Amino acid sequence: MHVLTRDESKGGDLRSALIEAAAQLIATEGAAGLTLRAVADAVGTSTMAIYTHFGGMPELRRAVRREGFARLAGHLAEVRETDDAVADLALLGRAYYDNALSNPHLYRVMFMEQPLDEVDAAARAATFEVLLEAIERCIEDGRFSPADAGELATQFWALGHGVVSLELARMLSQEEALRSLGGAIVNLFIAYGDEPQRARRSLARVAAVGAAA
Repeated sequence: MHVLTRDESKGGDLRSALIEAAAQLIATEGAAGLTLRAVADAVGTSTMAIYTHFGGMPELRRAVRREGFARLAGHLAEVRETDDAVADLALLGRAYYDNALSNPHLYRVMFMEQPLDEVDAAARAATFEVLLEAIERCIEDGRFSPADAGELATQFWALGHGVVSLELARMLSQEEALRSLGGAIVNLFIAYGDEPQRARRSLARVAAVGAAA
């Protein structure tokens, strides 16, 4: 595990460094490995810094989850609405993937560790709402058949999570993961009611955006 020096974590960066260290500890050693001393040692500071910035370990754990969802929200916010609701939805899926691969330790804490309580569990609400609204647009535009948008959003999220988890576990290469994700999304959109050719055209737009990035 990389140890952050005091120079790396001084000033306003100390809080972020503590969050990153806590996320890495949880992801690599499980919640049992998250102790005041382990986090402080990883950052090169004292345990008092955790109390100063968070008040204690439960608050630090909540901060880790909140930071994870804040970064996800930032990735999702970069997707601009166009006249192709299905392409926009697929781009949200790509943003979810990119965020997970950019923040693997935070991702594991967000989706592979149990929340502390209902308040902690509610941290995902805002990001799920973005996905829900995108699904509703696809239905309103006639691309998807009338359905429970929440159920479709959950299915789409589960698909993305499954592929991301396999890549993070190194069971799929990035090339395999993206190929599988693209194919599965097309099949899912067709099952939702989109015309096969329109679905493929929308996904081609997403691929073009990814190639240009």
